[in-house]
Amino acid sequence: MFKQFKREVETALKKAIEDAGYRVNDLELGISPFADLATTVCYRIASSYKVPPDRAAKKIVEAMDTSDMPLIGEVKASGPYINFYTSDRFLTESLRAILKGDLGFESKDEVIILEHTSANPDGPLHIGHIRNTVIGDTLARILRRAGMRVEVEYYVNDMGRQAALVVLGLERFELDRSKKIDHAIADVYVKANRLIEENPELKSEVDQLIRRYEEGDEEVTARFREAVILSLEGIRQSLLRLGVDHDLFVWESDFVRTGDVSKIISWMKEDGSIPLVEKEGALMLDLSEAGFDKEFVLCRSDGTSIYATRDLAYHRFKARRGDRVIDVFGADHKLISSQLSYILGKMGVKKPEIVIFEFVSLPEGSMSTREGKFISCDELIDEVEARARIEVDKRRGDLPAEKRAEIARAVARGAIRYDIVKVSPEKPTVFDWDKALDFEKQSAPYLQYAHARCCSILRKVGGWDVREEEISAIPLDLLRTDQEIKLIKMLSKFSYIIEEAARTLKPNLLATYAKDLVDSFNLFYRDCPVLNAEDDLRKARLALVEATRIILSETLETLGIEALEEM
Repeated sequence: MFKQFKREVETALKKAIEDAGYRVNDLELGISPFADLATTVCYRIASSYKVPPDRAAKKIVEAMDTSDMPLIGEVKASGPYINFYTSDRFLTESLRAILKGDLGFESKDEVIILEHTSANPDGPLHIGHIRNTVIGDTLARILRRAGMRVEVEYYVNDMGRQAALVVLGLERFELDRSKKIDHAIADVYVKANRLIEENPELKSEVDQLIRRYEEGDEEVTARFREAVILSLEGIRQSLLRLGVDHDLFVWESDFVRTGDVSKIISWMKEDGSIPLVEKEGALMLDLSEAGFDKEFVLCRSDGTSIYATRDLAYHRFKARRGDRVIDVFGADHKLISSQLSYILGKMGVKKPEIVIFEFVSLPEGSMSTREGKFISCDELIDEVEARARIEVDKRRGDLPAEKRAEIARAVARGAIRYDIVKVSPEKPTVFDWDKALDFEKQSAPYLQYAHARCCSILRKVGGWDVREEEISAIPLDLLRTDQEIKLIKMLSKFSYIIEEAARTLKPNLLATYAKDLVDSFNLFYRDCPVLNAEDDLRKARLALVEATRIILSETLETLGIEALEEM
């Protein structure tokens, strides 16, 4: 309903600006702490028309006609700002729409290819990968909730030196099958690195493996495939523990096998729009005209391709199948992703939308897969689950052990996901064990507990047993305290926030909304008795609790957090 309110405001404001004698391209509308919507457009009008901004605001408000805009209540000029407030009708219609299952979404004829995680197949996921995973998966959920068709892809780097070292290691060392398979692969990878350090002459053997794999040697191809599949098997198990799955695993070697990489190199040589240079036998693109100091390597001196060139082929493959292409990359990919976008533009290929994130770390310090120094995703989940189990056991000793374990797993998954996604991607963050599991503050358990409280209230009255045709008879116009109004307005913004997060590719907007929604519900619950209220008011407040449960459940699901019914 909030989106409809915004559309009414846009229509009324645009006409009022024109009737006041002004012209603007952007209405500059947004959510304000002082109004439901506000505009700062009068500053621009003041600059263009040489009038004081407060006088322009007053003139526009005087010209405004909202008589056929039922969702708009009061409109005020407050200095240079114009503030818009919702009507009483907006409140009741918003609540009824939610109770009837109309959350304000429409299907969109748009296909999005979204790539995330794509970790090297040299061992388990570690905490350095998890932010990529959580941001990517949450974005996919947000885009789907906004009505778009999303295919989530994992780009398998099976041709890199890391994969070749795993192949070499599996030949020289025994795989410890008693361990989770990706952890066993990591052991072999670390041993292979140490072997190379002690025997530098073996580097040529690794180079030969890479070259033979690219040439399609059947025996070497089988070894690479087996090694990578083993690693991916363990990685997928870890992803599923976080509630993450991919629709498609795309192997980079496929683009060599199909000739796509060769075609790109041939196009670069023939087209000439980007200057080619050769250094020590390696073929490179000179991107200095585009402001890049570093060349883009197309192939090595021995003729083998590199990851970046194969990535161009992969992006052309994605662009052919999607209306939009979205990549989630770490901050260390800033340069290469900018070069990639520039080159794709020269090739006439759709450029990807790139979400760059800074890294998440633990207080324990930095990590290196090559040296075997890292906190794996599995270890992190195990530790958070153990800590969550302690909290659940303290609070719900009355529940069977199996149920407590189930709740602890859901709390742990939510704690990890929320603590990571609540921070804007471009900001670095440290995973804080204690804050992530705090049931009282800004954490997933805090959100999950609010949902469980809604369910508990409704259970006490036998559950929500109101047919759709009966909803219109609920006296929702009785909900007029400040806390009730604030909560209804917060609920109405769900679809608006989803579409903002989808538009800006900022999943933290939804995390912030979830926290604000629960804060608002808790204030309502504190100040407005539900079960002890008079009969009609009790019905109305129970309806508000049910609407909160619906929106909070949708919000948590979109964040990849389980909406628990009891905690």
